[in-house]
Amino acid sequence: MPKKRILPYVLLGLINNKGSLSGYQISQEFKHEVGDFWHASHSQIYPELARMKEDGWLIDHDEDKSTFYNVTEMGHQVLRDWMQEPLTDNEEIFSLKLYFIKEQSDPLLEDLLKQELKIKQTKLEYLQGRLKEVFSDKKTIQENFGHYLILTRAIERESNHIQWIEDKL
Repeated sequence: MPKKRILPYVLLGLINNKGSLSGYQISQEFKHEVGDFWHASHSQIYPELARMKEDGWLIDHDEDKSTFYNVTEMGHQVLRDWMQEPLTDNEEIFSLKLYFIKEQSDPLLEDLLKQELKIKQTKLEYLQGRLKEVFSDKKTIQENFGHYLILTRAIERESNHIQWIEDKL
């Protein structure tokens, strides 16, 4: 099964949050804001904007020799539907969806945090089980120390993520 394209939703979210953006401004968002956790190249952005316009998700208008894009009602609904899709174990998607929430009162915020908390708790339980199963004694740890470090780092990362979510809830 082909992987679901995420770029259209990222573009919808960016334009939705800013109200109106040119292609250049969108590229800058990828360099400065969203680029911390998601990447798209210039050559991906413009064809996707054209497709989204054809699909009725965006409208454009020219201003000062630039084309600016706005989200249509259909585009708003497509974005909201994507935001409401259940999370999977993909931290980038969680980060994107969280980034596109504008208001603290948005009911989707608590739902996203709770979904991510459940995913991270399940992952932490799995990693802790692996630690017990694979590294049951000091000799095994010493003979596979790099693996042990990676596994304990993953446990610490998931624990910290869980603590962060619990603090926000």
